[in-house]
Amino acid sequence: MRKRARRGTGNRAIRLLSLGHACVDVYQGAVAALVPYFVAERAYTYAAASGLVLAASLLSSVAQPLFGLLTDRRAMPWLLPVSTIVGGLGIALSGLGGSYALTLVFVAVGGIGVAAYHPESARVARVASGGSNTAMGWFSLGGNLGFAFAPILVAVVVGVGGLRFSPLLVLPALVGSLLCLPVLRGMRRAAVTTGAPAPPPARRDDWPSFVRLALAVVCRSIVFVGLSTFVSFHVRERTGGGMAAGTAALVVLYLGGAVGTVLGGRLADRRDRVTVVRRSYLLTVLAVAGLVLVPGPGIYLFVALTSAGLYIPFSLQVTLGQDYLPNRVGTASGITLGLTISVGGLFSPLIGRLADATSLGTALAPLIALPAVAWLLFRTLAEPAPPARPAPAAVPPAVPPAGEEAKG
Repeated sequence: MRKRARRGTGNRAIRLLSLGHACVDVYQGAVAALVPYFVAERAYTYAAASGLVLAASLLSSVAQPLFGLLTDRRAMPWLLPVSTIVGGLGIALSGLGGSYALTLVFVAVGGIGVAAYHPESARVARVASGGSNTAMGWFSLGGNLGFAFAPILVAVVVGVGGLRFSPLLVLPALVGSLLCLPVLRGMRRAAVTTGAPAPPPARRDDWPSFVRLALAVVCRSIVFVGLSTFVSFHVRERTGGGMAAGTAALVVLYLGGAVGTVLGGRLADRRDRVTVVRRSYLLTVLAVAGLVLVPGPGIYLFVALTSAGLYIPFSLQVTLGQDYLPNRVGTASGITLGLTISVGGLFSPLIGRLADATSLGTALAPLIALPAVAWLLFRTLAEPAPPARPAPAAVPPAVPPAGEEAKG
């Protein structure tokens, strides 16, 4: 009975963390969703609009590993509510004023908030999940749903009232900061109860394998962020549709990721993670080729396949990174979870400049090769020996235990 109650406790904590993750990652998706409105209201070029994605990513790329290093030295769970608010405020204020420089600053602040959130949240989720691939998949699913909700939220708020209504976008941040508080209270009670921290892992860090994994993460990031920024424009060109057709493609890109993340965790419980990730990148090569080259409504099928292929590895790469660096869980989480978005943003302006000089289809064509590179990198990786899983009971009840076992 006690074991069953502990498992239910961990599941409740993961659900709260997953919902909080959604409230943070809605701001990563919101940057790409806001791009068409900046183009429409302020007449930005493709290069200028993609510069906003760069602003959200540049400081995040630098800050993410730094926050990871800090959380490896000392647990900082208070970062979860604080970074959620900072990320939300930055994006919410980006629509105010007509200054491009000021907009870049606000978007960059939002990126720093998101960067601060991911390493610590992944560490807390690992403890709450007991190291389960499926549970980490549910945690990652929250972020994917946040991405998927972003274009809908932006369409409702900014599409109706214009960029001057962007301050309303702060609402998810307020909700997310409140959701994580019960989990943090539970962690404080756990610290008082247990008294001593857990002993460090006995295994050594495997940096060569982690570097190859990180390079594959970079390839995935460039493809995903490039498509997130430009798929709405590309689908409108290929289908002859309007703003709604482009927004629908962005929603499909993000919602397909929700399916892929859960599927990845389930598959990894049956096969090893490296094999699952390797095969998903092969699928992605064909899917991205179809997205770039196929005209007409059929393009939506390839958008969905691309999304699933890119997201099956998502949570698996997080746990693989943590297992390759068992003594540097924060650093591994900061790179494999947070940099999956921010590094791709560094390349987005290059795609924009090439699109301005040639055509959008030509600019997106190089993205077909990157999943193949990720596949080659994974062919050199071996499944790491999993460390002893932390007990889910390390996170006490976020809410009073219900008498039944929760799903997830």
